[in-house]
Amino acid sequence: MSDSHKHGKLGVMNQAALNNTAKALVAQGKGILAADESTGTIRKRFDKVGVESIPENHRIYRQILFKTHRIEEFISGVIMFDETIRQTTDEGVPFAKNLSDTGIIPGIKVDKGTIDMVNFPGEKITQGLDGLRERLVEYKDMGARFSKWRAVITIGEGIPSDICINSNACFLAIFAALSQEADLVPIVEPEVLMDGAHDIKKSEEVTYKTLKAVFTKLTEYKIYFPGMLLKPNWVHPGKDSGETATDREIAEATLRVLKEVVPPEVPGIVFLSGGDNPGESTSHLDAMNEIDDAPWQLSFSFGRALQEPVLKSWAGKAENIEAAQRKFYKRAKLNSLARKGEYKVEMESI
Repeated sequence: MSDSHKHGKLGVMNQAALNNTAKALVAQGKGILAADESTGTIRKRFDKVGVESIPENHRIYRQILFKTHRIEEFISGVIMFDETIRQTTDEGVPFAKNLSDTGIIPGIKVDKGTIDMVNFPGEKITQGLDGLRERLVEYKDMGARFSKWRAVITIGEGIPSDICINSNACFLAIFAALSQEADLVPIVEPEVLMDGAHDIKKSEEVTYKTLKAVFTKLTEYKIYFPGMLLKPNWVHPGKDSGETATDREIAEATLRVLKEVVPPEVPGIVFLSGGDNPGESTSHLDAMNEIDDAPWQLSFSFGRALQEPVLKSWAGKAENIEAAQRKFYKRAKLNSLARKGEYKVEMESI
């Protein structure tokens, strides 16, 4: 970035504000709701429960989540999709303001999804850098205080390639630099997918390689580590491997990788659920926090693992809203307990 730009409209990042927001997002006992499903993803989820996927139904559903009574006890922030941050509550209050007024930090997904990498079959690169600087300024004006970018790494025959890992790492670093310039805390999400027949050892190896590349690029791009968060996958056997791993094994393997590559200055790590069901995701998080010797806050940034029971309970019917909100409150509370290593599987049936 040129010196002339540093003194331009955006100015130099506010490190204190970035650090304060990052720490607030991983405050003790709290985590992040990822309500940033793209139009295509939310359509698939609505189709499963027989709800028409149109903007108004998306709005009603997101409002159910955002206006759940006392949810701010367990939810520190919400990642929204572009459509959602432009929508309002029934009373006409913009969702970002509604969240802020209840003590929840509004955030925004800023990538534009993945596309196939040219010349690298089976691998993906994430779009969305074009115009990102301007979009970040707009989102900040709308009330966002943090941003998120997801990269996808697939394990398969001969993949991931170094080119795929390094290209995605570079894009994540550019995203993080532009976000911090706009005083938005970047959530850096390099997801090594669970899809595939690989064992947990392969998952550990690829996750290490991916995160090593990401933090190398973040360092090169002069990212302010106390003003960012990492959103990684669990180290986990592939879904088609036939292999099972205990929560403790997953926690230990994941922490081994993180301790090798994540600087202690990063305030927190907010895990994605990555295809595990809600109970499994909560159990993994609980096992991580039971080990309790990490230099960062170990938290969550769950989408499906918080929402799946809510969506099934609501199913598009107004009379189900209160029951759906009870489901959301319960899931958020269970994940809050997992942040302290106090979750027990039998709590699922309470």
